Amino acid sequence: MPQGSEVIAGIRIPDSQMARAATELVRDTETDLLYHHSRRVFLFGALTGERKKLKYDPELLYVGTMFHDMGLFDSHASETDRFEVDGANAARDFLKAYDVSERDVDDVWDSIALHTTPGIPQHKRPTVALVTAGVEMDVLGIAYHDFTEEQRHEVCTCHPRGLKFKHGILSAFCYGTIKKPDTTFGNVKADVLERMDPTYKRMNFGEMIMDSAWDS
Repeated sequence: MPQGSEVIAGIRIPDSQMARAATELVRDTETDLLYHHSRRVFLFGALTGERKKLKYDPELLYVGTMFHDMGLFDSHASETDRFEVDGANAARDFLKAYDVSERDVDDVWDSIALHTTPGIPQHKRPTVALVTAGVEMDVLGIAYHDFTEEQRHEVCTCHPRGLKFKHGILSAFCYGTIKKPDTTFGNVKADVLERMDPTYKRMNFGEMIMDSAWDS
């Protein structure tokens, strides 16, 4: 194991130049709450990969998890795209500076763009599946009991959730989507705005069909 490598719950944190640059960019951009969340997502995703005996690339998984909420911040947000797409685009631009294959870049892009679209990521390649697995564990507690108490304790000791993480993550999601509410259509952020923004009106797919320009 490389000298100076950080190991948490048996998982080595990637320490390449690319991984360090990703960490530095996230630290410079995101709040402490989302930085620690992103690191926990990596650890829970990697632990899921180990438990399921999946062959995954820790570097790609790390970049996917570290960038997965980058689109919530004004510095990386577009006016019209979903925040997940903004984060995926930021990761793709970041990876251009490194010797990463087009397929691997696409996997990282998909891992971020799809992480709030349930039912699809688990059928994709490991980078995509494990980013969502980590997010679902840290935010929703999905598969909580598939992790040992020791694993959960060590991950959260090194990267604390804090006393108000649930409220904090909802606020972060709201901040990143409230200016472009139409981007929540078809994904879980519609639930966030419905809870957090009293002026929000959820779009309805059935109504869109009936109100379309077609005669019948």
